[in-house]
Amino acid sequence: MRYRRSRASGGTFFFTANLANRNYHLLTEHVGVLRAVYRKVRQIHPFEIVAMVVLPDHLHAIWALPPGDRDYPLRWSLIKAGFSRAMMKSERVSESRECKRERGIWQRRYWEHQVRSEDDLLRHVDYIHFNPVKHGYVRSPVEWPYSSIHRYIRNGVVPFDWGMDIDADDSGFGERE
Repeated sequence: MRYRRSRASGGTFFFTANLANRNYHLLTEHVGVLRAVYRKVRQIHPFEIVAMVVLPDHLHAIWALPPGDRDYPLRWSLIKAGFSRAMMKSERVSESRECKRERGIWQRRYWEHQVRSEDDLLRHVDYIHFNPVKHGYVRSPVEWPYSSIHRYIRNGVVPFDWGMDIDADDSGFGERE
């Protein structure tokens, strides 16, 4: 089956990528490896990380691709493969994954959404930064160490206390709005 993906050159995209086993905490336990893989892929295939949060079992990111470039699938393939190669083999690998020489660390697919307006971008950035609160890891977005909110605060885009007055149960930052 072929999945239809947005292929806008130079577009901005929101992504969610999940571990295959949502009980694993590999992404935060090995965040240094993930960062190194991201850096390496960005050196070869540049893109801007507009916003990002890494949670134990999944991550959300907004990427802006260079003008004329639309190959985010290649970048995701390299990131997932690079991270997987750095992990010790301990996961169960299905026969279909084994035939394709895949590890069982990541879900095969990822979710992508093309950002189409400034309002759309701002809603997704807020979603990313509030996500650790939504999942109950922290009480305030600034408490989560693996988030681009720290860059946003440093650059004066949002105040240090952004999100502290938002009720996690009634945040409006749902999976699909």
